[in-house]
Amino acid sequence: MTEYTLKFSASPLQDTGSFRLLELPPDLCRLIESAPDSNPRMAIKGQPNEDAVLCTPDKTYTIRSVVLSNSILVVTPPQDEEEVFSQQSGRPSAAGDVVIRDQLSEILELVPSVPKLHKLDGLLRGQEYDEGHEDEILSDVDEERPRKRQKLTYDTARATLQASDLELDRGLRNKRVLVLNGALRPIAPSHLTTILELLLNYLVSLSLPHDAASAEELSAALEDRHEIKREVTMQVMAWFGDVTDKKWKMDVAAVVKEVGLGVLRAFKDDPIPQEEFLSKWRNAVGDTFEMQVALDLLSGNYLSQLSPITDPPITLLVYFPSSSLPVDSAARFTDLFLTRPRWKAAEISPFLADIVVDSKERDRLLLKFARAVTDAEGVWYTARAKYNG
Repeated sequence: MTEYTLKFSASPLQDTGSFRLLELPPDLCRLIESAPDSNPRMAIKGQPNEDAVLCTPDKTYTIRSVVLSNSILVVTPPQDEEEVFSQQSGRPSAAGDVVIRDQLSEILELVPSVPKLHKLDGLLRGQEYDEGHEDEILSDVDEERPRKRQKLTYDTARATLQASDLELDRGLRNKRVLVLNGALRPIAPSHLTTILELLLNYLVSLSLPHDAASAEELSAALEDRHEIKREVTMQVMAWFGDVTDKKWKMDVAAVVKEVGLGVLRAFKDDPIPQEEFLSKWRNAVGDTFEMQVALDLLSGNYLSQLSPITDPPITLLVYFPSSSLPVDSAARFTDLFLTRPRWKAAEISPFLADIVVDSKERDRLLLKFARAVTDAEGVWYTARAKYNG
């Protein structure tokens, strides 16, 4: 059996509290082991009032402290001259000597989590890019002037937000945020709908194939005839398809969905009959794409209910986007059950998709915050706690 001589550190005040043990999940171990010489980039992000997260190029992990039942000693070989020469024995340190640097009673555990992009809405408030306000000036400092606002750059967002680079880029795309002159500008939903409807119209009028349309021809048409900047049109086309070699391959389902949301937004407070809405949606996308209209595309953005005053009852739709709900899971379930006392699994799942990593976490949240009740119509989820509307 190998024997070691333990020594205490010659600089205990400096060493104590300076070590942490981080337990790596299997995917991170594989990342590090597969490229030992490339130094995979990872960063810990978080403000003093936030829980820290670790970000890789494409994932975000919440860092949790786990208390150990047994303490762990952090030991190293002797390092400086004082440690190399043993004070206890008065002899030079042998190969088997180790120095106790610290004593740990916890490890840090990494748990996959959704990127924390909710702060983006607040950081970009008042900087919306809308028709008639395209040229509004943004500044580097807030001078409290009505038309001169502090801009948020991509680099600032990358350093501020708790998300990997890939997740940040995806979040900016999903939230429809333009990058103009280095500043982030969320496009107004109504303006975005207008641009998409114009693109659909010009695909038809210019006889361009939707899977290989000239991006230059489309962006020029919108700039010359509608004063929509080419860089805006190009970014919008990249959100809703792929632009390669100056050709736009349109994601038909994504465009049809966004146009449908534009139609539905007008009915946030006043329900609209489902058939009337579908008719308006088909008219908005035009004859070429009307066959792509399907209510499933808008899952997680509307509620349906039967009209109590018609015979036979008709289905009514109301705009209810999951993006407007709280990001905190407890608060989200509170809002959902205040809105509707019971939900079928297929109805509630889309409203949880943006706050969970996978279906396992979604099921865990349902188990924690809801009760499953079975009747003749199937399984329903009701609140574990009672909420007063």
